[in-house]
Amino acid sequence: MAKAKRKTKATTVKAKKSKKKIAAKPAKRATARPKHKFAVSHHREEDFDHGLRPYSAYRDLGIAPATGGMVQAHVIRMTKPFTAEEVAIPHYHDVDFFYVLKGWFQSEFEGEGVHTFYAGSCWIQPPGIKHTVLGYSDDCELLEIVLPADFETVTLG
Repeated sequence: MAKAKRKTKATTVKAKKSKKKIAAKPAKRATARPKHKFAVSHHREEDFDHGLRPYSAYRDLGIAPATGGMVQAHVIRMTKPFTAEEVAIPHYHDVDFFYVLKGWFQSEFEGEGVHTFYAGSCWIQPPGIKHTVLGYSDDCELLEIVLPADFETVTLG
């Protein structure tokens, strides 16, 4: 009878160990990520160009090719004084992360209200949140990180 009890205890311990092994396995990814490459971008004034918006200049940081198109990052420098007619156009796009490098920036977000961001502030915009730029300082510079790299802006105004 003592042998039977020992066997049962040993079996129970093994069963517990196997349960732990199963729980410790990481979940499999649905799709494989593209291989990422090392990339460096140093500040050079000549790298700023006019691109997406007529009131700002963009400096691409080389992240899109390095991430296989998963992420785009650029520095945005406001080049013209704020005018509501040119800038305050409601729009939305995919996921956006912003960090204010210099100055201040103000925007209104659907369901979140008006927010003013200063140097050192950051925010994330979930996909499809409607927003409108309401103002910015003359020296405003932002770091913008967008997912995916080939995003499209949908203008509502």
